[in-house]
Amino acid sequence: MKKIIIVGAGQVGATLAESLVSERNEITVIDPNRDMLNELQDKYDLRVIQGNGAHPDVLRSAGADDADMLVAVSSLDEVNMLACQVAHSIFNCPLKIARIRSEQYTKYHDQLFRKEQLPVDHIISPEQLVTSYIKRLIDYPGALQVLEFADGKVSLVAVRASYGGKLVGHAIATLRKHIPNIDTRVAAIFRQGRPIRPLGSTIIEADDEVFFVADTKHIRAVMDELQPREAHYKRVMIVGGGNIGAGLARQLESSHRVKLIELSLHRAEELSAQLDNTLVLHGDASDQQMLSEERIEDIDVFISVTNDDEANIMSALLAKRMGAKKTMVLIQRSAYVDLVQGGDIDIAISPQQATISALLRHIHRSDFANAYSLRRGAAEAIEAVARGDENTSQVVGREVGELKLPPGSTIGAVVRGSEVLIAHDDTLIQSDDHVILFLVDKKYVSEIERLFAPGALYF
Repeated sequence: MKKIIIVGAGQVGATLAESLVSERNEITVIDPNRDMLNELQDKYDLRVIQGNGAHPDVLRSAGADDADMLVAVSSLDEVNMLACQVAHSIFNCPLKIARIRSEQYTKYHDQLFRKEQLPVDHIISPEQLVTSYIKRLIDYPGALQVLEFADGKVSLVAVRASYGGKLVGHAIATLRKHIPNIDTRVAAIFRQGRPIRPLGSTIIEADDEVFFVADTKHIRAVMDELQPREAHYKRVMIVGGGNIGAGLARQLESSHRVKLIELSLHRAEELSAQLDNTLVLHGDASDQQMLSEERIEDIDVFISVTNDDEANIMSALLAKRMGAKKTMVLIQRSAYVDLVQGGDIDIAISPQQATISALLRHIHRSDFANAYSLRRGAAEAIEAVARGDENTSQVVGREVGELKLPPGSTIGAVVRGSEVLIAHDDTLIQSDDHVILFLVDKKYVSEIERLFAPGALYF
């Protein structure tokens, strides 16, 4: 059990508190807003403190004297940075994480965030995380999620199985016949929202949400087994010229034909000067005439990333009705994600989930190199590092089939140096292997932590 202080009870703070409480940690949340704190306390078993999370006396009341970590995710970058500074200078808190949104701070990361300057151990930038996430979805048309592990060597991919996929209507075991030279592992299947344990005899049905693990270079081949191959996106329309929209245009403009629509004339002029190969348009993306003039029917993917959920949803619905082939929208309110995804809106992206995933990587013990929150926080994917030897570890020197994994947990792959081994029951785990696991129910994360924790004799 860890003693964790969370500064900020907004959407990210509340979602993080929910996630960590379910893993049986001791949580205290600080926020000036009493109503938000009361709502959290009514739902979860945690402490709340009303006040400014950067004030020393408030942090002392929250238990900063013996806290294991402070996670500052308030809406103000300055409060988050100062909270980390105070936690370090006065309370010697061992681990400090801050959410920093402004590019004015993140672009000076190396100069600012050092122990002798601003002692923040890890900074989380939601805008950069979301931009990278969308870029991966564009790289793999048809994927619902693409998550990378072991420095990008192996990926966990979620796709919606559909008619035309070679495996649809067949058992998972037939994959070996279809793609004999490619090894992959189906880590989980969700059918009508419920998890199904994937066995070799399990028949893949149309509309199943399938999570598979594969060497990153084989992703497209495995996706072809589950759905008809989609052509690479060439023409991209982005709505919203904030940090996400501008960052995405910057990453795509050398390889795609990019149009960016921005409502503010001043911001549109700024972006036009900053971007080299993007057509920046000033206007309203829900203006039917404008979309028609910009030939929306030729657009391969329409991506709306303004900070207004309703505007994102409505402009994407209009674009799809007018002929855009694919639509992606940014949704701040997590309750909306399930409501809108899967119809005219192909993918709904939650910045909260991207942020929580990044936070979990640093919050879990050091044996976890990566962690991703999946399916609105219900499931989790983990990259655990096997430490020690046969005497000090519960996993080293043992075959995958021997391990006592929690219910609904699957080992998908083992990465050994530069080699990717798709996991089978007879796969032997060695010291320093990176083991990729999928947990249908995240409440078992602490059991995985205990399983991979080296014994007391390990140095």
